Parts: sequence; structure tokens; C-alpha cells
Amino acid sequence: MTQIRHYGYSIPGLRKTKLPGKLIVLEGTDGVGRSTQIALLLEWLEANGYASVRTGLARSTLASQGIRRAKQGHTMGQYTLNLFYATDFADRLEKQIVPALRAGMVCLTDRYIHSMIARAAVRGVSEDWIRTLLSFAVVPDAAFYLRAEVPDLLPRVLGSGGFDYWESGKDFLRIDDAYQSWMEYQGRLIKKMDLVAADYGCAVIDASRPVHEVFFDLRDQIAALLVDMRLSSAEKNA
Repeated sequence: MTQIRHYGYSIPGLRKTKLPGKLIVLEGTDGVGRSTQIALLLEWLEANGYASVRTGLARSTLASQGIRRAKQGHTMGQYTLNLFYATDFADRLEKQIVPALRAGMVCLTDRYIHSMIARAAVRGVSEDWIRTLLSFAVVPDAAFYLRAEVPDLLPRVLGSGGFDYWESGKDFLRIDDAYQSWMEYQGRLIKKMDLVAADYGCAVIDASRPVHEVFFDLRDQIAALLVDMRLSSAEKNA
């Protein structure tokens, strides 16, 4: 059962204070293994009888394609682009996350407002502004910050295709060398993510460890969160 709370104002039409599902967030920088862990967790959840669904940044029906096109042209200012991301998040919250919670599902989300705040802040966007903008977000049942240092992330990023333009901060850093730009951006982002994660009470997970160790850590902590769902199901079937 998720106690519906918001960081600020609530989304229109959401009157219930409790929904039977669970909202679980996996946060972290590029290359830290969020997608891998979500795939493993989905398999584990479904094998144990929990209906589950995943969502993530820039995956809404309303705004995802527009965001991709905007980033290809590199024509939007930082505030406009963040309004676009907020639109994407609002649409996913209304049409994916809340319906999943209402249906009693475990909703895993790949990044949440923590990444959005950190990524905006390192680009010079007012942190007060972006936090207020995203304060309609539902407070998750748990948020896990998968953390690794830049040297741990580097071989993973190189092994998965190299330095992405946006994940290297090339949109605002004036560094010609792709490697140096990536190192500088990721260093700044990790420092900001550390602060944001602490402010929002995210549980820090050491993601420099092997994949299976990270998964076991996440699995054990999430299993403890799902006890009341199992009890609720047993009571209904009694």
C-alpha cells in the first residue's frame, strides 16, 4: 500500500490517500547499471507473483518523441528543455505510474525527479525553480541511488558505445575533447546527485560491485517493502 504524498502540490484528480501498489525508484548516473538491475528485479518480482511494470525518463507517449527531436537540434534553452522533461514526467505519472499503483502493481522507474534536478542544476538552472516545478511528484516507497565513482563508470561507458553528447555535458561545457568533457560532467553530476539523494532520503547502493551483488542488495531491501502486499493478498484470499 502506497501512502500518496507529494513533495509540494498534488496532481489534479488524485484524491485517494492510499493505493495498493508500490513505487520504487532506481537512480544513478550514466553507466551505473540501472537498466540491468531493473531487468533483473522485474524477472524476480514476476517469478514471485508480483505484477510489475517499468517506466523511465523521457518515455511518455505525449512528450518522448518531441524531446528526442529537440535534443537532436540542440536548439532549446535549458529552462524550456526542463519544462519539456517535466511534461514527460507529468504524463507518465498520470498515465503510467498512478494507474500501476491503483492496480496494485510494483512500479519500477528508471530515474525520477532526483536525476532531473541534478542534471538541471549542473547546467545552471535554478535549483529552487526545478525542485518547485517537479514538486507534484508522488513520494516513492523507496528510492535507491546506485552510486559509482567516475573511474568505475568509464570502462562501462566505453564498452557500451562511448561518450554520449548529452552525458558528456557537451551541450553546455566548453571542452572540445570528448573524454575530458565526459570526465568533467560526470564528476560534477555525481557531486550534485550525492547532495540531492541525501536531501530526498535515497538509500545509497554501492554500484561499483559486481552485478549480482548489487542485485542481491536491492532484492533484499525491496523484499522487505513488499511484505504488506503479500499479507494483503493473503487476507483477501483467506
